[in-house]
Amino acid sequence: MKLVTYQSELGPRVAGVRQGEYVDLHQADANLPHDMLDLLRQGPAALKLASLALNRGTALPQTPQLLAPVLKPEKVFCIGLNYADHAKESGQEPPPEPVVFNKFPSVIIGPEANIVLPKLSQKVDYEAELVVVIGTGGRHIAEADAMRHVAGYTCGHDVSARDWQLQKPGGQWLLGKTFDTFAPLGPFLVTADEVPHPGQLRIQFRLNGQTLQNSNTSQLIFSIPRLISYLSGIVPLAPGDLIFTGTPPGVGGARKPPIYLKAGDVAEVEIESLGILKNPIIDEK
Repeated sequence: MKLVTYQSELGPRVAGVRQGEYVDLHQADANLPHDMLDLLRQGPAALKLASLALNRGTALPQTPQLLAPVLKPEKVFCIGLNYADHAKESGQEPPPEPVVFNKFPSVIIGPEANIVLPKLSQKVDYEAELVVVIGTGGRHIAEADAMRHVAGYTCGHDVSARDWQLQKPGGQWLLGKTFDTFAPLGPFLVTADEVPHPGQLRIQFRLNGQTLQNSNTSQLIFSIPRLISYLSGIVPLAPGDLIFTGTPPGVGGARKPPIYLKAGDVAEVEIESLGILKNPIIDEK
């Protein structure tokens, strides 16, 4: 099932996608919440009801404006150097355990929304990423049980100010990764049952139609179960939490000469089975 959050006259609402049409799930079944986080909090049973509602509901009269599938997650985890081919590109050995940083949830934007280049950075880079959406929360989750905690997957773009991340005193990873609009997400949340092999998905990034990243999630150093187990040992995971699982090679800062985002560009992240996340680039006013 493909789920979206769309902008309605009443505010953000959750819908399902049926043969290219959009069905408001709460309109189809008043027992379902109109918010994606509330839907995830109600667990697998609610997702089953959502599937039934999607099949019988009436389609919206026109294609809605899509927002990020998950608008206000409690936590946004990001994993650095998690592709073997990207670590090689960066001239670094694969890390012995996950490299973790965060983005503020407030920087999440949806498909077609503008990525804004901040005045304070001159080296804004792109990173296509598979994003895991947690369904059932938990603490100290065993790797063997981890996939039961996944609600689904979506495309993510870990926009990165390299001059802040790498050239500020101490390396300002958090600040370099969390300027406003630096976490595009979407367009769909594809439920886990439709993605049986998330570790075998083609992942690409295109800038103005040119493919700059082209790899496969089979290159992940730390698997999705490993990441869920590792992170849940630190803090409890909650429904709707996001895990940006890392980026493949081909990032702009590693190219010679480097390629950084500029106003007028159009960025696209495409992941097999998950769709295309497209965002234009503008300068901060």
